[in-house]
Amino acid sequence: MPTGMNDIAHEDRTDHDGREQEITLLLEVARLMGRSRDPDAAIYRILGMMSQLLGLNRGRVLLPDPDSGHLKIRHAYGLTDAERERGSYSLGEGVTGRVMKTGQIALIQDIDNEPEYLARAVDRATLPQETVAYIALPIVQDETSIGVLGVHRLRRRSRQFQDDLNVLRVIAAMIGQVLRINQLIAERTAELVSENRYLKSALDTQGAKYGILGESPALRAVLKQVHRIADTQATVLITGDSGTGKEKIARMIHRISQRSARPFISLNCAAIPADLLESELFGHEKGAFTGANSAKSGKIALADGGTLFLDEIGDMPEALQSKILRVLQERVVQPIGGSRDIPVDVRVVAATHKDLQQAVNAGEFRLDLFYRLNVIPLHMPALRDRASDIRLLARHFLDRYSHLHGWNVVLDEGVMERLETFDWPGNIRQLENVLERAVLLSSEGRVGTSLIDEILHEESRISPGMHASRPTEPETGASAAPFGNESAGQYPDERLSTDPPAHHNGAPGTAIVRPYRRVQASEADELREAVERCGGNKTRAAMALGLTPRQLRYRLKKLGL
Repeated sequence: MPTGMNDIAHEDRTDHDGREQEITLLLEVARLMGRSRDPDAAIYRILGMMSQLLGLNRGRVLLPDPDSGHLKIRHAYGLTDAERERGSYSLGEGVTGRVMKTGQIALIQDIDNEPEYLARAVDRATLPQETVAYIALPIVQDETSIGVLGVHRLRRRSRQFQDDLNVLRVIAAMIGQVLRINQLIAERTAELVSENRYLKSALDTQGAKYGILGESPALRAVLKQVHRIADTQATVLITGDSGTGKEKIARMIHRISQRSARPFISLNCAAIPADLLESELFGHEKGAFTGANSAKSGKIALADGGTLFLDEIGDMPEALQSKILRVLQERVVQPIGGSRDIPVDVRVVAATHKDLQQAVNAGEFRLDLFYRLNVIPLHMPALRDRASDIRLLARHFLDRYSHLHGWNVVLDEGVMERLETFDWPGNIRQLENVLERAVLLSSEGRVGTSLIDEILHEESRISPGMHASRPTEPETGASAAPFGNESAGQYPDERLSTDPPAHHNGAPGTAIVRPYRRVQASEADELREAVERCGGNKTRAAMALGLTPRQLRYRLKKLGL
């Protein structure tokens, strides 16, 4: 074969080998990005393969020092510790500093003829005694230089400089992604560590083990009083807005008292129709009324030896108030249809969001019963009066619903400040609902200020009265619905309309108060399409339709979907 043909064949083989080496390098870099959780090891491996496969030697990644702002060698291959230590440049200093400042690639074909090349990290005498080139590229994130990738190569190599530049551009981008992933992991880890430390310290407070979180002076005063009176037999009246945690305080009183081994029986006086409430409280004998096919013990008898919690006692019918007064005075109950008194040893803890003194003045509540109940008054502060606890509570609910829904969600900067300045007419229950909604609507594992502003804006349009009385739900239960519109005894299927209110803009997280309407077969397609649009997530579908998840499940079941 002629000499010229041999040279062409050699060049073809060289080009082919070079392409294979480039592909091998890039595949390995991609593999490292997908598998390595140690950026130091990943970048070291990348720089090493650049040297071994392509002859791009002494690779180094320089990043700004957090304290001085100078570029320093953070990752390197083929450099000694002393060389790495010497590799420090101010912005704009030398070739490396200029690349960082301008964001432009620098290709120095002969370092001996370039005044800006400082030979600071690697002494010239250490390098081969022939023409040495230096290539530096910016590492860019969001169109901003965050570091510099630099390599040496011998000028005489057969590979074209342009080929090296093409590969190095890709490598610099990939290294930028490795650094970005590591930064996100570090930020997320720091946030979680901070939150866990904060929550752990909060668990040392005297009410945390009973589900009462907070360190504000207002809450501490209540908890101090609870510890003082828990072991007495005196009746307790807990007042405070709905959603402040009155039932949790009642349970705490029971659990730290000498009655803790006996039952804690809870009854919401506003949740049961007046004609059934007496039977629930006192029980009945067989045949006492139509439908009484067997005898039944009442809540008071069931609480014998323990604690009876009467929630929303301000809504108790006046006819029953005198009978409760007798229980408190004589410690006996008489079932409906019975003829004998049954002695009971029960401690009564009552709660109300109403002003009972005002109810007494209006003739709606017995004065003598008020005095009997108000032996030890406890007032639960509203959330707006314990703003210093909002951060702790928000983190607690964020952690709860992140785990519940299997998502890892964090709050962006500024979100906590918005939560702390909101008025919270619905108190802790409202805060909990807002945090659950934020978790469900979060994007890429983060709750941003725009999302929380949107949710709080909608909450501000819901009147406080909608939060003030939801008697069928616990004070701060995990099952609380995001939209405070359900009333006791109302079926969950009576709030769907195909026409949203005029003010609704379709924004995520916006609650729609739908007019009263029963389930209709014509709604099946709308419900099915909403669930499909949300990928089968019924909670998201319910929010898109302006329903609670419970309402949506009821309608799906009713329509056989």
